[in-house]
Amino acid sequence: MKKYYISHYVMVCLVVIFCMMFLGAASSSLSNIMRLKSDLANIIEPDFGLLDQLLRLEVLSRRELADVRSERTVYRRNDAMLDLLVSEDQCDKFVRALQRTGQQHIVNVVTQNGG
Repeated sequence: MKKYYISHYVMVCLVVIFCMMFLGAASSSLSNIMRLKSDLANIIEPDFGLLDQLLRLEVLSRRELADVRSERTVYRRNDAMLDLLVSEDQCDKFVRALQRTGQQHIVNVVTQNGG
């Protein structure tokens, strides 16, 4: 009976180690967005619904939204918007907002680590 518990214990440990390695190897949306920030700033379209979605999803506050919108160029608006993404939850909602505004090609870049 002890052998069963030992082998069961070993099996559980191996599963836990495998899961930790797998999850550790997976990139988060936040890390992908930060790594790809300069590329994303060149291709995101913030002005046709994305910023409004980010407000609805509570990624941006009204004040942050006004600050982003006050930037003169689309590239600077994108930089300001991306600088405000500081948590994994915000980034997941950002990806959802991109999907809702027809920017699936950008979601693909983020979720496929830029490729």
